[in-house]
Amino acid sequence: MSRLLVAPLSSLEDVISTHAPSHLVSLLSPEHMIETPPGFESSRHLKLGVNDIVDPAAGPAPPTRSHVDALLAFSRTWRGEDPLLIHCWAGISRSMASAFAILCDRLGPDRELEIARAMRQRAPHAQPNRLLVSHADAALGRGGKMLAALGSMGPPLVVEEGVTTIFPLVGL
Repeated sequence: MSRLLVAPLSSLEDVISTHAPSHLVSLLSPEHMIETPPGFESSRHLKLGVNDIVDPAAGPAPPTRSHVDALLAFSRTWRGEDPLLIHCWAGISRSMASAFAILCDRLGPDRELEIARAMRQRAPHAQPNRLLVSHADAALGRGGKMLAALGSMGPPLVVEEGVTTIFPLVGL
């Protein structure tokens, strides 16, 4: 079954050995980017050096439209036979925003609210990075629907680190 996995960096090795994903997305600050894990082809590991900030003026390496374009292009090379694993430092913000963007792309327009609600149900800790989602909304031509859907999620459960979360592409 096609599924996205979202995890914190601390769980990466365990998730790879347990779920055997075919593709990997790393969203870490540029100075903390990891090497491609053993057993992965570098062409199946997308490294996005971004900080978890929502105001482009707040610091270096904010998420940009080019990061989202790269993420969507990479996710479209994934055939879905094995999982796609997305991780950031804590598995709460950058990786959840990326999963939200990929799910919105894969499942099509007008499902943003359904996807956001499924994300909240499966990941009470999710707090998708709004800047990354804003760029995804523009890239996918959703006219603000993705950002509005985030607003419907309500406040997240406050945790220091998320847990590995599975998002099936069928039967969210």
